[in-house]
Amino acid sequence: MENSTHYEVFRLAAYGDIGQLKYFYFAVVTVLYFVIILANTLLIGVICIERSLHEPMYMFLCALFVNQLYGSTGLFPALMFYLLSDTHDISLLYCYLQIYVLYTYALTEFCNLAVMSYDRYISICYPLQYNNIMTPKTICGLILLSWVYSFFLNAIIISLSLRLQFCGNILDRVYCDNYSVVKLACSNTMLNNIWGLVVTVLYISCTICPTIYSYVRILQICLKSSKETKQKAFNTCMPHIASLLNFLFGCLFVVLQGRYETADLPPILRTILLVYFLICPPLFNPLMYGVRMVNIRQACKKVLRLYPKT
Repeated sequence: MENSTHYEVFRLAAYGDIGQLKYFYFAVVTVLYFVIILANTLLIGVICIERSLHEPMYMFLCALFVNQLYGSTGLFPALMFYLLSDTHDISLLYCYLQIYVLYTYALTEFCNLAVMSYDRYISICYPLQYNNIMTPKTICGLILLSWVYSFFLNAIIISLSLRLQFCGNILDRVYCDNYSVVKLACSNTMLNNIWGLVVTVLYISCTICPTIYSYVRILQICLKSSKETKQKAFNTCMPHIASLLNFLFGCLFVVLQGRYETADLPPILRTILLVYFLICPPLFNPLMYGVRMVNIRQACKKVLRLYPKT
C-alpha cells in the first residue's frame, strides 16, 4: 500500500477559476433547475389528478418523472452552491451521499425505461391479455422493484468505497462519482472492481437486454401488421426510444470521460458532457411526452384551464 493520508474533504477541481462568469453560469443553472422542477412536477400532478391517465403507461411515466426530480436534486443545489463559492471542497460524507443519489437515479432510470419497453411489448404483442397482465398490483410491483433493485446494488457500491484509504483528494469533476473516487485510493480496490463488473452485468442483463428483446418482438409483430397498426406502434414507441437513446448517450459520455483522456477538450465542453445525463433527460422527457402524447397534452390543458369550457 502506498502512503495514505486521512482526508476530510475532496476538492472538485473542474470548477476552476471562472471569475465573473460564475454569475452567468449560476443564472443558467438556476433557470434549468426551475424548468426541470416545473415541467416534471406539472406532469406528475396531471397524471395523478386526471383519472383518464390512470393507466399503466402513464403510471410508469409518472415514476420516470419522479426519478428525474430525484436525480436533478442530487446535482443542481450543490452545483449552484459551488458556482458561487470561493472554495470547492466537499466533505467525504456528502460526496458519498451525492454518489449514492446520482447512481441510484441512473440505474432506476434504466430500470424504468426497461419496464416501459415491457409495457409497450405487452400492449402491442398481446393486446387482448394486456389488462389481465398489467394489473395495478403488477404496476406497483414493477415500479417498486426498480427502486429497490437500484438502491440495494448502489448501497453495496458505497459500502465498499467507504473502507478505502486515499493518496489524493482532487477530483476533476463538478460532482462526485465513484469511479473517480476509487482511482484516488491507495488501498486494495479489487472488491470495488469486481462488484462494479457484477453491477454492470446485472444492469445490462436486467435492463438493456429485456429492452432489446421487447423491441425485436414489437418489430416482428409490426412487419406482419397493417399500416394502421404500424403507425400506432410507431407513435407509442418513438418517445420511449428517444428517451432511452438520449439517456444512454449521456451515460456513455460519462463512461468515456472516466476511461479515456479528455484533457484536449475545452473545459466547458467536458463539463457539459459530464452533466448531460442529469440535465437533458429531465428537460427533454417532460417536454417530449407532453407535446407528443395527445392524452397528456389534453389533460394538461384541462388542468391548467387553457381551453374554453364547452
